[in-house]
Amino acid sequence: MRTDTTVPGARAAERSAQVKGAARRAGDTQQNALPPWRLDEHGPLLLQIARTAISNALGRAVALPEPISEAADVLQAPGASFVTLNQHGQLRGCIGSLQAHRPLIQDIQANAVAAALHDPRFTPLTLSELDITTVEVSVLSAMQPLPFTSEADALALLRPGVDGVVFEFGRYRSTFLPQVWEQLPKPRQFMAHLKQKAGLAPDFWAPGVRLQRYTVHKFKESEVSS
Repeated sequence: MRTDTTVPGARAAERSAQVKGAARRAGDTQQNALPPWRLDEHGPLLLQIARTAISNALGRAVALPEPISEAADVLQAPGASFVTLNQHGQLRGCIGSLQAHRPLIQDIQANAVAAALHDPRFTPLTLSELDITTVEVSVLSAMQPLPFTSEADALALLRPGVDGVVFEFGRYRSTFLPQVWEQLPKPRQFMAHLKQKAGLAPDFWAPGVRLQRYTVHKFKESEVSS
């Protein structure tokens, strides 16, 4: 599903990315249920895995990090991730999965390469750019359906800075990671841009609208190295 958008005055909100595998059959997906404390232990390793995958895809051969065997239980468990690339604070690519449908290590590797080479909003990353590119990995929690009676009710239930949100109406679908609250801090503004991203008017609302929310564990190279 393409998620590139042309939201006026909110280009930073585009870091919410392209979603891969979002329309898989229910039988092909599993709950994103990796223990948060185990993820926190291995944040730097997840970043190394993402960067190594990109480097190898660009022709610079790099071996997987040595400690990888120590995190086998986390890396081989089903997991859903987003990989975001930035250069000098500007988005350079972002692609991810909303549902866990393969081992976390494979999901991170595939999304890292896709963010670097196949985000339709950007030209493919080049090897010369890799050293000025920072990598961010977000590991998603399980999806939680959001029950509501109206748009106002839905907006009141959102937790700014915490919730990632999936918007669905028929064939229209979009998502914003929790990081997008940094650019769109007000729930009504956040929702309006999310609807625009799905291809609908910012004031659109209908009885068939469905919302799900999730949280992320986020790891960023500049933060991990500081």
